[in-house]
Amino acid sequence: MTKRYHHLTYDQRCQIYILKERGDSSSSIARAIYVHPSTIRRELQRNKGQRGYRHQQAHLKALGRRNPKPNKKMNKEMAAIINKKLDDQWSPVQISGWLQKHNNEYVSFKTIYSHIFKNRKNGGRLHKELRHKGKKYHKHRDKSSGRGCIPGRIDIKMRPPIVEEKSRLGDWELDTIIGAGHNGAIVSMVERTSKLTKLAKVNYKTAAEVSRAIIDTLSPIKEFVHTVTADNGKEFAYHQLVSMKLETGFYFATPYRSWERGLNEHTNGLIRQYFPKSQSLSDVSVADILKVETLLNNRPRKILNFETPFEAFARLSSDVLSSRVQ
Repeated sequence: MTKRYHHLTYDQRCQIYILKERGDSSSSIARAIYVHPSTIRRELQRNKGQRGYRHQQAHLKALGRRNPKPNKKMNKEMAAIINKKLDDQWSPVQISGWLQKHNNEYVSFKTIYSHIFKNRKNGGRLHKELRHKGKKYHKHRDKSSGRGCIPGRIDIKMRPPIVEEKSRLGDWELDTIIGAGHNGAIVSMVERTSKLTKLAKVNYKTAAEVSRAIIDTLSPIKEFVHTVTADNGKEFAYHQLVSMKLETGFYFATPYRSWERGLNEHTNGLIRQYFPKSQSLSDVSVADILKVETLLNNRPRKILNFETPFEAFARLSSDVLSSRVQ
């Protein structure tokens, strides 16, 4: 079956840049972002600059080549019909389908969105009739949308091999859990061997707040923090500060491979039993979050031979301290 062609987004170009910088081949990059290898080779050839491939420059060059021709069907009569349907709170997809079925006219929903945004640019109000007031539709991702590149990012491939063995105490996985409507967030931290969970509330998912929460939470057990691994969210942009304060290595999972932080993903699912996605986290108290943390850490785990994470962490940390005395 022939796949439809889609333009690369800014987010994808960002991932291409990251993966290329660490030396991945065009084929492996293509597999990571689910596109054909020829798409990657064409992207690297057409959109590179004098200093090689840079995601921002590549995206601007690609957008500059797109000069859509005026849609001849978007005359005054068609615009009036579309405007009337928008006033009735029809979506662009519904309008496009209705026109094709009843008027034998095909105007794509993307053309209708372009009509709406052009109207907004000229001071019109058509976008206010959309369900999300025009805020959710991004025909082309730009620098401010999506998950951006993180300066100084150290890839998970550089992480010490011992971390995979889960044979020592002190290797952590990090993530953030967002409340409904992006109101409030929880930073979740899980130790890979003992499965100990640490939770911290932040009012906003900013790099400053998230890094401060990580440092404040893990500093008391700093001697049992050897590495931390996070996803590629912008909230971890201050990773170098965290690494310096905790004296630890900070690594980032491969883009689009959440299983590299499988324990953290599983733990987030457990946390969602108490704080579902439909719930705002802005009104959740620190006491509520600590209560959930305690419940999770006092729950026997089969993988720990039915020890609790608290018990496993206490045993393993005691072994570490005893070995130092000897």
